[in-house]
Amino acid sequence: MSTSPRAAAIVAELTLEEKACLLAGADFWSTTAVPRLGLPAMGLTDGPNGARGGSLPVAFGGEPIPSFCFPCGAALGATWDVEVIEAVGRAIGAETRSKAARILLAPTVNLHRSPLGGRNFESFSEDPLHAGRSGAAFVRGAQSQGVATTVKHFAGNESETVRFLSDSVVDERTLREVHLRPFELAVREGGALGIMTSYNRVNGDYCADNAELLSAILRGEWGFEGIVVTDWFAVATTERAIVAGLDLEMPGPGRAYGAALADAIRDGRVTESAVDAAATRLLSLFDRLGALDDAPTAPGVDGRPEHRAIARTAVTASIVMLENHGVLPLDVDRVQRVALIGPHAAALRIMGGGSASILTERPPRSLLDVLGERLPGVELRHEPGVDIELGTPTIPGDLVTAPDGTAGFEIQRFDVDDLGGVPRATVHQPDASWSTYGLSTPDAPLPYSAIGRGTLRVAEAGRYVLSLVHTGRAALHLDDVLVLDLRFDDLEAGHEYMGLARRERSIVVGLTPEQPVELRVEFWQEEPLFNHGFRLGLKTALPDDALDRAVEAASSADTVIVVVGATEEFDNEGVDRATTSLPGAQDELVSRVLEVAPHAIVVVNTGSVVSMPWASRTGALVQAWLGGEELADGLADVLTGEAEPGGRLPTTIPRRLEDSPTFGIDGTENGTVLYAERMLVGHRWYDFRSIDVAYPFGFGRSYTTFSFDALCLSTHRVTPDGTIDVTVTVTNTGARSGSEVVQVYVAPPTGPVRRPLRQLEGFAKVSLDPGESREVTVTLDARSFAHWQPADPALDELVGRVQRTLPWATSPQGRQHSGWVVRRGIYEILVGRDSRTFDHSLTVDVPATFA
Repeated sequence: MSTSPRAAAIVAELTLEEKACLLAGADFWSTTAVPRLGLPAMGLTDGPNGARGGSLPVAFGGEPIPSFCFPCGAALGATWDVEVIEAVGRAIGAETRSKAARILLAPTVNLHRSPLGGRNFESFSEDPLHAGRSGAAFVRGAQSQGVATTVKHFAGNESETVRFLSDSVVDERTLREVHLRPFELAVREGGALGIMTSYNRVNGDYCADNAELLSAILRGEWGFEGIVVTDWFAVATTERAIVAGLDLEMPGPGRAYGAALADAIRDGRVTESAVDAAATRLLSLFDRLGALDDAPTAPGVDGRPEHRAIARTAVTASIVMLENHGVLPLDVDRVQRVALIGPHAAALRIMGGGSASILTERPPRSLLDVLGERLPGVELRHEPGVDIELGTPTIPGDLVTAPDGTAGFEIQRFDVDDLGGVPRATVHQPDASWSTYGLSTPDAPLPYSAIGRGTLRVAEAGRYVLSLVHTGRAALHLDDVLVLDLRFDDLEAGHEYMGLARRERSIVVGLTPEQPVELRVEFWQEEPLFNHGFRLGLKTALPDDALDRAVEAASSADTVIVVVGATEEFDNEGVDRATTSLPGAQDELVSRVLEVAPHAIVVVNTGSVVSMPWASRTGALVQAWLGGEELADGLADVLTGEAEPGGRLPTTIPRRLEDSPTFGIDGTENGTVLYAERMLVGHRWYDFRSIDVAYPFGFGRSYTTFSFDALCLSTHRVTPDGTIDVTVTVTNTGARSGSEVVQVYVAPPTGPVRRPLRQLEGFAKVSLDPGESREVTVTLDARSFAHWQPADPALDELVGRVQRTLPWATSPQGRQHSGWVVRRGIYEILVGRDSRTFDHSLTVDVPATFA
């Protein structure tokens, strides 16, 4: 993207203050307008699985606007289908425009470095090439709709714990070969117009201040011509960030930019030319998008049927069948009694927490509802069996009424020591929750207190769990009776509000439709937090014999489907997990059901891998991810055979957490996240150390079978400027249509540099009818065989010193300069179906080392 003449002309007319303020947001979701020159504000929006617009938090964006929820990043990665991912990107790009936004804060291309990563659900893969190609496809799709994506989080943001302060310590080679590669591919192959910096430091420097990352590598080496934006409230230093190449600080008002930047220019700490360059890049982007003449528009709901169809296709393409012992697809003509077991069977989780959460266009459908429609006349029984325990769903607006008679909850904010006095502000919430961010305004100063009010009326009489989650201090009153006093307890930390809330507390109450109850939450927020508020939850209390009832239902059914999963404790921004085990007694539930129904189908509804000690005993096992609004219908398509399970694992499922590459170094220790596994991320680690895994990277079963034949290479010699076409004939040898993923790995020769045993260097997905054959070609270039060689600037002087004592000492070749190196030797090219199953291999030669 070259400099726009129009942008340059506008910058020339801006005052110093206008330029400095242009580089900081005006508010939470928009850039700064300059009415004097007719320059409009540009809207920005989360996120990776749906364009939310300026709807959240409510306190800064008005009433929430519904958005369509697409499958999460891990689900898209599981498709291994760049065309499907690009289509989803196009749809989310169109939804972005409908939300009056031009900048989409997506995709996330950080890696599944640890099975415990809280944000793994939002990212595509454990593999850098796979994540990069997936991200590039998303970028191409979204940007075709006249929006700019901001690929995130640049860089080294594979841990959520203490992310504002942590320092990701990564050696140069690992950074280049592994953790920067997805971003590089998104820029070079996707044409990304934006990059978002991460919260964490990398090797001591905050990313927004890091000139090596932003100027030398991103712009200098990769040729990036777009803008660099901070993550929200990320740390940036006025003098360092503008020189490093940061263009936009969000949200507004500015902290490092804005008035602080103008003062730095006047004081001579920053040159005005650096500000001009950033402002020109920002306005050049707006001009390229055709947004400089945008008229103000109100955000709305897109709701296109074709977007729902795209999402449905993505769901079926992402579902991974891990086991199948003749149980799937269901013979719907012979099914008579179906037992649906598990809490998720009646309430699938469709999205993760944090910035990926949105208000959906319509209530998510459950597998219970969908199978009831698909199997008319079939006896369908649901038994939850267990309570997941870690979270209670928020009381929705159709069950709670504000004092003014509208659906939802009323929140009044007061001075911190004047609860119940004169309100500073009154806000209406669509449900029984209050969430806002650490911003202080005249009407809503920090610290503050608040009262939330609403009338709860349940649809059916019964025993209910009523819960409260909060930051700060809180108390819950039921009909003016204090039932939860959490004002003084030092409560255990929880996962909600981006990890800043206290762990949920609850009581069990009896409720009837005839006797509505008044809810009143008293709340005090005395310390500034990035995210703060409270949430009331409600769910039906399970009977004491719930597990026995589930086992009995399974024993008397001809078809048993167990749906297990997790709450936002598992898949949530701001906090990493402590375990890969399913929450609650779900493992016991599955084991007991399998004792009486060994043919049972188990569906795993999570965004990240979980341990499955019962996996080999299942009749069938399906990983369904967090599939968005079409998850229930897409899952039913696969179970009934209307669609095939098209997914392959984008990440390895280990047998034990202790086998994983980061075990013992997960999270932050003394402020440091140590990338000690180096290049051996994911499948590279398990292969290098010969560790048995539950299911390898790239694995997935189909309803049909395939053969790979006639592997050939266009050349058997690797040259600096040449390419190698790897071609294989794929044949569908089964009786059903289906898809297969051709995966190409490169195994380097042994040598002086430690390298993974093999690396994924290309892939392609092909769909075939029964008996159909097709040639599939994957192209490799010199980079597919290269490794990064760090420089040692002191090497010449050190060699001289050593040679004075040891005259025969020689200097290691190539160490004076850093760069990509292809070492001489014989490389093996392996073609197969996952990281451990290969049908064919051939060799290529590098006759001489080259850079």
